[in-house]
Amino acid sequence: MFKEWRRSRAVQRVRPGNGRSLKRFRWWQPLSRALFYLPLKNDDGRQVVYAIDVDHVQRFMSDDGKGKAHLYLDGKHHAESKLPAAFPVQGGTIEVASSAFGLKRCHYVTDEGTEHQLIPDRSSSEGRRAHLDRAHPVLSRWIGFLSLILLVIPLLLLIPQLIEVAFKIPPVTERFGTFTSPIRLPAWLNFTLALGAAAAAWERALRLRYNWLLDSMAKG
Repeated sequence: MFKEWRRSRAVQRVRPGNGRSLKRFRWWQPLSRALFYLPLKNDDGRQVVYAIDVDHVQRFMSDDGKGKAHLYLDGKHHAESKLPAAFPVQGGTIEVASSAFGLKRCHYVTDEGTEHQLIPDRSSSEGRRAHLDRAHPVLSRWIGFLSLILLVIPLLLLIPQLIEVAFKIPPVTERFGTFTSPIRLPAWLNFTLALGAAAAAWERALRLRYNWLLDSMAKG
């Protein structure tokens, strides 16, 4: 019920496009742009291609920090919406949502509820990561596992420190006493772990993987 309400709200944010042509992905844009495609067939059997274009620079520079997603139909600007976005298309809806490190969702949800991730442009960071997964699946799995470890370790190290802070609250101290975290990390190690977590969250964003706890921890 909540998902349907949220999707309905997102659909209301959709605005008509201006018909401009979709610019092809440039070699210097892997960190600043996301571009995904969805080929579908119309009711008359003719294949059309939808494209989702998100400018990360514009997203981070926007007043609300969310930015916009742009929908193209057969290479022409068809619609736009603030993120998170939900674009009604043939047979379903394209849902787009962002995280601090990229996109966490760019999926086609059919009217029956089936979900399909859109196809990233081959030249984009997401496209290169997808190509690595197809060409070297074992290496890809190890990279994904390493990314998970780089997010879990800082979380585990943070838990005792959060407990220590909680035990400084007067009512808690009066009832349970104090607690001192056994973990004290030097500044250089904290910095290194933070960089590793950020890199891991970015790598996961290239695969549109997101966990509210792990990936939100990476942004600080």
